[in-house]
Amino acid sequence: MNISPLALTSFLWGFPIVMSMMLGVFLLAKRINNGGIVDVFWGLGFSLLALLYFALTGASFSDWRALVLMLMVLTWSLRLAFYLLLRFRRLFPEEDGRYKAYREAWGSRADLGLFLAFQLQAVLLSLLGLPFAVVLANQSRSAPVFPEIVAIIMFALALAGESLADKQLEDFRRSPQNKGQVCQVGLWNYSRHPNYFFEWLIWMAFFLFALPSAGGIYTFYCPVLMYFFLTRVTGVKATEEQTLRTRGDAYRRYQESTSAFFPWFKKAPR
Repeated sequence: MNISPLALTSFLWGFPIVMSMMLGVFLLAKRINNGGIVDVFWGLGFSLLALLYFALTGASFSDWRALVLMLMVLTWSLRLAFYLLLRFRRLFPEEDGRYKAYREAWGSRADLGLFLAFQLQAVLLSLLGLPFAVVLANQSRSAPVFPEIVAIIMFALALAGESLADKQLEDFRRSPQNKGQVCQVGLWNYSRHPNYFFEWLIWMAFFLFALPSAGGIYTFYCPVLMYFFLTRVTGVKATEEQTLRTRGDAYRRYQESTSAFFPWFKKAPR
């Protein structure tokens, strides 16, 4: 089945709205001289999209699909935004090392680089909103089918896993005795980035939840795109480059023994 015109129209409206939001975030980041604030609005942006699509499609909370989808998106998005806000406040006024490195790489054109990076995030955020529009436009009120049930269970497990990974990392960082050390507690003993792995699982859940709706098959690119960015661009790659600068050989040993993304048992030392 093709994507319904209602879902497609709602989806396309997301681009100018989110790009306008990110323009405002860029101006805020320039004012406070700290690009890390964009991470907070990355999380909030998904709630904004879901609420926009909810209004444009005329969805109702009396429809179980709309209710479950909104609960999933808002719970995950707002938790992520709040977690990133706490991290931003802890570092402020110091800028996250990723954005420091970005400024150094762009030199005198750093403002232009940040503007383009923020707009790229807006485009990516908008592209990832398609499953939300597809589900909210589905007002058939039919009973849940197997992919939707699997999606709800997967989402709950992934959200719990991501929350646990974030808490374990924050607890580790708060302990003075761990300063300069590499976190290998709990889930971090089995993956160097369990938070990113569970984030990807959440996008798998959104895809599966959208799959039975008209055009849901076309949302397959969302977990693929998220996997690419989490492992090759802004996630694992950028984080590890920064951590190698601050942790050096200790982190290299961690890389040699521990899976980068998918949780698995440690390798035996060489």
